[in-house]
Amino acid sequence: MAHKAGFVNIIGNPNVGKSTLMNAFIGEKLSIITSKAQTTRHRILGIVNGDDFQVILSDTPGIIKPAYELQESMMDFVKSAFEDADVLIYMVEIGEKELKDEAFFAKIKTAKIPVLLLLNKIDQSNQEQLEEQVIFWAEKVPNAEIYPISALENFNVKEVFDRLVELLPQSPPFYPKDQLTDKPERFFVNEAIREKILLYYKKEIPYSVEVETEEFFEDEDIIRIRSVIMVERDSQKGIIIGHKGSALKKVGIEARKELEKFFGKKIHIELYVKINKNWRSNQRQLKRFGYNK
Repeated sequence: MAHKAGFVNIIGNPNVGKSTLMNAFIGEKLSIITSKAQTTRHRILGIVNGDDFQVILSDTPGIIKPAYELQESMMDFVKSAFEDADVLIYMVEIGEKELKDEAFFAKIKTAKIPVLLLLNKIDQSNQEQLEEQVIFWAEKVPNAEIYPISALENFNVKEVFDRLVELLPQSPPFYPKDQLTDKPERFFVNEAIREKILLYYKKEIPYSVEVETEEFFEDEDIIRIRSVIMVERDSQKGIIIGHKGSALKKVGIEARKELEKFFGKKIHIELYVKINKNWRSNQRQLKRFGYNK
């Protein structure tokens, strides 16, 4: 039986459900999902293996007009998604009318590879609205196959996945068949902590934060983790820690629960907060956190 393998890259505006879709395909919570825009900052690879296929999925940051160095770097991840895809998934949500960047939109319409346009969150619409949207997007992106889906409710997700496998080229697998992702364990520790910060803090705090895991020791029955939460200013440090350390403790407890599910082991986690002035505009710091290629 011929084996198929290839790269499927998911792009779209912030918050349309790209990470939810990828996690639905993979069945593991690889990409952090919150309702705040700009949650995904890197390209995250998730790998789905079958006997005769390997689908390598890439979730990219939502498309924005960059305002500072970190965002420029995030958009570089999106640009690279066009370069190595065998199939492109362009994801929109019901009621959406355009991509935040015209140049990206033009690239989608002139793509030489198959494009699947997924109309997400249809559980929040009615039949009439859905039909209007299908007509609208068929005119806008005539080269795309359109699929109405609900990534959250798992509606039509299997059909889309089966179509992806059909479209992939014949190829041996690119990664070992038991591999789920190309990211190291510490990456997922950082992301789990960052997700909790996105959920529990308001305003600009989550966007000023980067997490670095300094220690990750795995024993047979427990993983010991020590992570540092970086903020840009003194005042942010106080907010992250909270009254008598209560806010930081909550982040630690929730991240621990998440990571115990992810790794299937007991977790001991220690969190610290440090000030790292203006890291989002500092090329050296961005490189250190893996943003600059």
